[in-house]
Amino acid sequence: MKFSMKTEIRADDVTKLEHAMKSVDPDAKVEVDVGTQSVSVDSWLMPEEFLVAFYDDNYEVAVEEW
Repeated sequence: MKFSMKTEIRADDVTKLEHAMKSVDPDAKVEVDVGTQSVSVDSWLMPEEFLVAFYDDNYEVAVEEW
């Protein structure tokens, strides 16, 4: 699944975002792309479960692709 960031992210946000996604699914593969302002997550869980982690860390996102 792919999330489009509404909150601007920078290189120093990458680790924080990866940690947030892995708090939902420790086995998820996470790719943060600062250039396209997107986060890709490879997980068997539903996108809604990851939205909570984004919002808990004060990031606004939209599900771009599922």
